[in-house]
Amino acid sequence: MSVTFARGFRAAGVTAGMKPSGRPDLGLLVADEGRSAAGLFTTNAFAAAPVRLSRHRVARGGARAVLVNSGQANAGTGLSGDNDAERSTAAAAELLGLEPDAMLACSTGVIGEPLHMDQLLAALPGLAGSLSPEGGESFAEAIMTTDTKPKQARAERGPYRVGGCAKGVGMIAPDLHLATMLAFVTTDAPVPSAELRKLAADVLEPKFESLTVDGCTSTNDTVLLFASGAADGDLVVPGTSPWEDVSAALDEVGTSLLLQLAADAEGAGHVVLVEVSGAESVSEARMVAKAVADSLLVKTAVFGGDPNPGRILQAVGSSGASFLPQLVDAFIGDVQVIAGGEIPAAYREAGVEEARAAVKEREVVIGVSVGNGPGHTQVLGVDLSYDYVKINAEYST
Repeated sequence: MSVTFARGFRAAGVTAGMKPSGRPDLGLLVADEGRSAAGLFTTNAFAAAPVRLSRHRVARGGARAVLVNSGQANAGTGLSGDNDAERSTAAAAELLGLEPDAMLACSTGVIGEPLHMDQLLAALPGLAGSLSPEGGESFAEAIMTTDTKPKQARAERGPYRVGGCAKGVGMIAPDLHLATMLAFVTTDAPVPSAELRKLAADVLEPKFESLTVDGCTSTNDTVLLFASGAADGDLVVPGTSPWEDVSAALDEVGTSLLLQLAADAEGAGHVVLVEVSGAESVSEARMVAKAVADSLLVKTAVFGGDPNPGRILQAVGSSGASFLPQLVDAFIGDVQVIAGGEIPAAYREAGVEEARAAVKEREVVIGVSVGNGPGHTQVLGVDLSYDYVKINAEYST
């Protein structure tokens, strides 16, 4: 399973010496005959230099490759950071025989630390020379920071293939526009630029925005979608069966990467799925779901194996969404813990142990209904553990 499962892509990853750990830290992904590219980027006002560069180049069209480093985020680095992003992508593009605007950039690591340009530039010839259709695995390893394992996925529908990889285990919040999360998705379908942007917005953006680890939106969040067109055939456009095939494959890959990101969240022992229904709108439902998933009290209750419905009640009430408290119901698993805005006697008398068992599952499902409206959403979160605090207290790369 890799980002090069789709035909027409090559990738590679190497150790350039940019991280003190000595782990792989520089990756390159290239579409040999790039048809189109689309991107989703962080909304953080301090967007990193590679985010600003890639956002501009994706909008202009023609992008077909990306250079990714781990170790330094190249955020909070001012004009020198912009220059480093320009220099590194220009050098990589020259080695590949591409125009500089065809090369995108992503960085992940310590904010405020400049790119280690000497090591990066010295490693580029070897990196470019090792590109291959089998290089997806090494690319996925090179983009990791505190991840414990690579996140990779693939799917096939009809004649089309979709592959992907992602990194990110902390500083993740549903505001994609994203988090310390990088995701790279490829397809060999012949998708024009405008249609690829629509697929990214309709399929991938809602998917990745539904993940929150710690409520912190990073400076470097990026999701890139490339189409090589290597599968040939008619153009993939809305309202056709090829469109449905590609959409389904993208959805499968996005879902797999999302679940892998949640499962590998820093120090997490539980994945928490918050499902909200009955809101006045999807945005209102999202406010409630995010409030529950991001609540430190809910997170620590899940970590401790304590169902504690009062914490869910508090989170829903502080969400800022519009609803009548007397219409709120909530469940942990199959156990109703809030009924009509109250913690019911039946729960206190007989449901506590069943709810306690449900909250100890690896995946904890919290369902909340706030009325009879059409708004429904899901947000994926995690618990908050001692290890999360330890990892982030000690993190430097």
